[in-house]
Amino acid sequence: MQRDVMAYDVVITGAGPAGLSAAIRLKQLASAAGKELSVCVLEKGAQVGAHTLSGAVIDPIAINELIPDWRERGAPLLTEVTEDRFLLLRESGSFRIPSCLIPPLMRNHGNYIVSLGKVCVWLAEQAEALGVEIYPGFAAAEMLYHEDGSVKGVLTGDMGVAKNGSHRSGYTPGMELHAKYTLIAEGARGSLTRQLEARFGLRAGRDVQKYGIGFKELWRVDPARHCEGRVLHTLGWPLDSHTGGGGFLYHLEENRVAVGYVVHLDYANPYLSPFDEFQRFKTHPALHEVFAGGERLCYGARTITEGGLQSIPRLTFPGGALIGCSAGFVNLPRIKGSHNAMKSGMLAAESAFRAICVEGRGGSDELTSYARLLEASWLREELDAVRNVKPALSRWGLWGGMAYAGIDLWSGHFGLRLPWTLHHSMADHASLKPSGACRPIEYPRPDGVVSFDKLSSVYLSGASHEEDQPVHLRLARPELAIEHNLKIYDAPEQRYCPAGVYEIVRATDQPPRLQINASNCIHCKVCDVKDPLQNITWVTPEGGGGPVYVDM
Repeated sequence: MQRDVMAYDVVITGAGPAGLSAAIRLKQLASAAGKELSVCVLEKGAQVGAHTLSGAVIDPIAINELIPDWRERGAPLLTEVTEDRFLLLRESGSFRIPSCLIPPLMRNHGNYIVSLGKVCVWLAEQAEALGVEIYPGFAAAEMLYHEDGSVKGVLTGDMGVAKNGSHRSGYTPGMELHAKYTLIAEGARGSLTRQLEARFGLRAGRDVQKYGIGFKELWRVDPARHCEGRVLHTLGWPLDSHTGGGGFLYHLEENRVAVGYVVHLDYANPYLSPFDEFQRFKTHPALHEVFAGGERLCYGARTITEGGLQSIPRLTFPGGALIGCSAGFVNLPRIKGSHNAMKSGMLAAESAFRAICVEGRGGSDELTSYARLLEASWLREELDAVRNVKPALSRWGLWGGMAYAGIDLWSGHFGLRLPWTLHHSMADHASLKPSGACRPIEYPRPDGVVSFDKLSSVYLSGASHEEDQPVHLRLARPELAIEHNLKIYDAPEQRYCPAGVYEIVRATDQPPRLQINASNCIHCKVCDVKDPLQNITWVTPEGGGGPVYVDM
């Protein structure tokens, strides 16, 4: 097929914090050196920020480095944290952890409560002012390779392909975007990242990546119940002590609050529904009163990388590099990754600029200086300080994990780095127990006031897809959904999906079958992570589809 070809010095897949920071840094360096450097950013969402979802309390350390005068430029970091609270929840009560016991690394004073989607919109404006070309609505669907096997660029997805594979009216073939270097910034569990990890063996010698599912709702609440700048984090109920996770409640400007919940995806009980745990969380007496008389505005969910330092793959491959959550730079104890994603993009940009504009390289070599720059950065130091927290929680549960984490983090604060590194022993998809060995969980019916069902929540995500397009949730062996998942685990995909995509249909005189409601998909990618046999693969749908999270 004849396709249009566009050539750039650097192509970046994903207009999130990492991708936009890389683009801005490339242009800053080129301008300072009096060089011309062409940079293109592809974004699969209908607009920049549409697929960007985070809590989000952001550490300004990276934006201070990237754009020191961000305040004067009107960056949407409007609400500085004024109060930090940590609660341990029981079903009917709570205990506030004294601030003096919280390791300094975990505290939030000096940070900002933001809509990360709006931050990305602002970053995109700064990038375009420098000459970066940004193309929303174009999904990078495949990697392109030179004859020597090095990365040549990316192919955008075809538009107008029908579900049966035929071409609808208005069909447009995808474009080839060629680059000297391609930076992958597609977020957690990206489809291109998985291709590259397999092709170049990027995970060899690394721990398995660990994941969580993060939920978020944005509410407008009664002004009398609002406290701008307050940050609340919780552990404990509704999860048991062997299931990892926790909640948050952030008070933004304009009487809005962001409430969310994270469930670690190494849970064992196939009857657990992360979505329903989140809805139940909001009914706790310590939180419920905040929502009285309020209005739920938005809903979203997203997979989070949790493995930490020992799970980061090799970052470079011939012709490109992984940045941001594609590599997994989230600091799990801080529940923060945006500043680390930005820094990784900046470091990769510095490496690519030097290769192209100083050393005259580009094409089939690796950006080896990127890993060296990262090794010497505060990003690496921060992740090293928390490297043992997630393995401790996985091994010893809430109480043992918290005790160990406290000792480890406080030791680090006083300059004593414990000399060992705990490792992740099991991938999340391997952690489920058979349903016969577990107790079903009876979740209360949503009250429509504080707790809600999946379908009404998906509506608030703004998710939409062209109905007549190929299903982007691929089953390698469709029969396993019934023969294995339903038989052994009572079809856990019905419960771990936060959008009602997977449904077991039982008709009279017919065997049960799995129905995939792909148009509901909010691109969280939990199914790609948690399916017991890794039978489900998430691939990018037609560009421009999916949720709209800009205000989140």
